[in-house]
Parts: sequence; C-alpha cells; structure tokens
Amino acid sequence: MSRGPHDGIIEKIDGGYQLHFERRLRHPVEKVWAALTDPARLEEWLGAVQGELVEGGDYTIRWLNTDLEGNSAVARGTITRFEPPHLLEIDTDIHGLLRWELRPDGAGSHLTLTARSPIPDEYRAMVMAGWHIHLDFLAESLDGQAVDWPNWPLDRWEVHHQHYQALFR
Repeated sequence: MSRGPHDGIIEKIDGGYQLHFERRLRHPVEKVWAALTDPARLEEWLGAVQGELVEGGDYTIRWLNTDLEGNSAVARGTITRFEPPHLLEIDTDIHGLLRWELRPDGAGSHLTLTARSPIPDEYRAMVMAGWHIHLDFLAESLDGQAVDWPNWPLDRWEVHHQHYQALFR
C-alpha cells in the first residue's frame, strides 16, 4: 500500500508516537488561522472549543463526532505557544502535544500539524484516520462546507482507517 499526498506519517518516540501531517490550503494564512482559533469556526470542522487564547490559557476541545458506541472525546489542556497567526501549540491530556504551524504559500498557506501522543499501538490507525479526516474537514470548512455533526461521514473515516491499518502492516 502506498502513501497518498495527504497521508500523515507516524514515528515511534519515547512513550508514544509523533504524528505529522502537512496540507497545502488555497486560503491565506489569516483565514486558516481564524479556522484554527475562532470557536465558531472550529466547530465547523473539529469540535466545540473553550479556552483562553493566550500562552498558559486553559483549553478544552470536545469532539462532536462519535465512535460506533456513541462516545466522543474531550481533550483538556493548556496553550503552551501562541504566536498569531503562525503557531498554536496545546498540551492536552488525551492527545498529547498538538502543534499547528502556518506559513504563507503563494496565495494560500501551508499547514503543518504535529502531535506527540502517548497512544497505544492498537490505536495508531484510528488516531491517524481521525486527524486525517479532520484536516479534510478543515479544507472543506474553509471552502464554506461545515460538517453536519449529527450525520458526520463515518464511512469516510473508515476508508482512512482501513488505509492506515494497511500502511502499518
């Protein structure tokens, strides 16, 4: 199975994994930054967010999608780096350190998501598929298409999940 252009990479690190995704987005940095930091915009592609956008500020993400049993995840953390409009880093309890970096790329922007996470081996493909589809949702949100969370496309996530499972074999 070959890696696609939007696939993330994952490497083993002490106590877990580091995940790395890169996306070229056709929207300027300022618009993408708003999608990463404005709670109303975040709800269109990631989840319900509460927090104080300053270094040291508390930050909570409640994912609006659910698993097959109806469970959703909540990550609680602290903003460790905040450098508008280029860097947002959050240290969370369940997803570890999430680092969102933006830089201009022509008329658009280049987004890098790095996550250092203590995920167990058996959840690697699930977590990779989750971040992959949320980045797909981000691109769609920037184009004006918010996710319909009560009817979110679990089948699209499953395609990514199966793909990452095959990559990890």
